[in-house]
Amino acid sequence: MEKVRLVLQASDPFSYAGLDSFLRSCPALELLPSDDRTGAQVMVFGCEQLTVDVVAMLRRSAAETGLPVVLVLREITESELLTAVECRVVAILPRAAVTADRLAHSVVAAAGGGGIMPPNLVGELLKHIERLQREVLAPHGLNASGLTPREVDVLRLMADGFDTGEIAGKLCYSERTVKNVIYGVTHRLKLRNRSHAVAYALRAGMI
Repeated sequence: MEKVRLVLQASDPFSYAGLDSFLRSCPALELLPSDDRTGAQVMVFGCEQLTVDVVAMLRRSAAETGLPVVLVLREITESELLTAVECRVVAILPRAAVTADRLAHSVVAAAGGGGIMPPNLVGELLKHIERLQREVLAPHGLNASGLTPREVDVLRLMADGFDTGEIAGKLCYSERTVKNVIYGVTHRLKLRNRSHAVAYALRAGMI
């Protein structure tokens, strides 16, 4: 089985040394030099807590590499969790519960597009998403995908191969309305054309 390539970064030498030892003991992982991120699939980041400096480092990494992050730290609050997710953190491990196996499992999951969170943090994240839907998106007629129900209907029919006239007939809209909907989606999401809009929506799980 091909090894998962990762880089390790930490806010202090103690965190780095402990995580380095765990990671090197995992045969499924390949730890790359910290200054060589070009071939990495995942970043593991260790710290005591999510300070301003740590957030700045994570934001910089997200902007420069886009690597998914496995975050190992002592504790994290609900508001800090949201900040971490914005910084491409997909897995969080409490420092007290870290073992080599758990760390390896989190890294492999992150490399495969998955994520791992402690149950209490998952609950907090879901409550925040529900609040976002209720207070921010719903009043503007949007759902969690950032699309209106009308836009979802049009994109689904486009994905099924229907042209503008056929879509208008099925949804009882005018062709002008359908064209306006398509223009609105492509313009807002900065997509090139209809095909790009359908591909984007399918990849993102919007339709």
